[in-house]
Amino acid sequence: MKINQILQKDQITLSFEVFPPKTAAKYESVKQAACGVAALQPDYMSVTYGAGGSTQGSTIDIAQEIQQRYQVTTIAHLTCVGATKEKIRQTLLEIKAAGIDNILALRGDRPQGFEGNPFLDYHFASELVEEIKNFGGFCVGGACYPEGHVDSANKKDDITHLKKKVDAGCEFLTTQMFFDNNLFYKFLYQVRAAGITVPVIPGIMPITRANQVENAVKLSGCNVPERFKNIVDRFGTNAKAMQQAGIAYATDQIIDLIANGINHIHVYSMNKPEVAQKIQDNLSEILRCK
Repeated sequence: MKINQILQKDQITLSFEVFPPKTAAKYESVKQAACGVAALQPDYMSVTYGAGGSTQGSTIDIAQEIQQRYQVTTIAHLTCVGATKEKIRQTLLEIKAAGIDNILALRGDRPQGFEGNPFLDYHFASELVEEIKNFGGFCVGGACYPEGHVDSANKKDDITHLKKKVDAGCEFLTTQMFFDNNLFYKFLYQVRAAGITVPVIPGIMPITRANQVENAVKLSGCNVPERFKNIVDRFGTNAKAMQQAGIAYATDQIIDLIANGINHIHVYSMNKPEVAQKIQDNLSEILRCK
């Protein structure tokens, strides 16, 4: 099923994200974790793509396994940094052959140790979106950044690039993680004012270890509210308490979003079936609401 069809349904949806292994040695353990998340029967799952396509084969294999074994719709991430048009078209053929109908089109980050110009035939995600739409047959999603992309000069410039991505054929957007819902509501107002009308799905990351906060800020530049800093300061040295507090904080974010009319939620579950299940359990009755 295509994700735009899922998003058109008059119901609350909850989706999870998993990532493939970086090395072949970890493939089975990571696949087992991804399948553990899939067993929860979310509305759909996304499978990430390593920098420069470093996990391409695993991305497709795991997405295909989830669909065939659990009948859960998947979306495969695809990045264009360091890629040629020939390489992208070959990957699209492989994704199609695997029976995957959905792609999250991303520019991607420069791979570590990459020398030379990483932008070969593509400079922006909008160009990749256009390539996929010309290929045909896929529902295409994209990423967006409530606090602005780290490479954008300012928020206005960032939204201008986002509009180009949507105009190229992007059918829905999923946000980078954020910890303050007010930032999302402000961003949603700004993109609607810019003429972007596709669904914008908030991405929520449960922080279950104290060191994840530093990594999240480093990767996305997201703001960490004092309220959450206090949680990390109080519970960060107690693994079980930090996990419980992080899940509670993420659940609270999700409940607030749904209460304010946001019906589609994406959770960065980090290959942790137990975290995904606890969030799902916390929302068991809410997810049934019309």
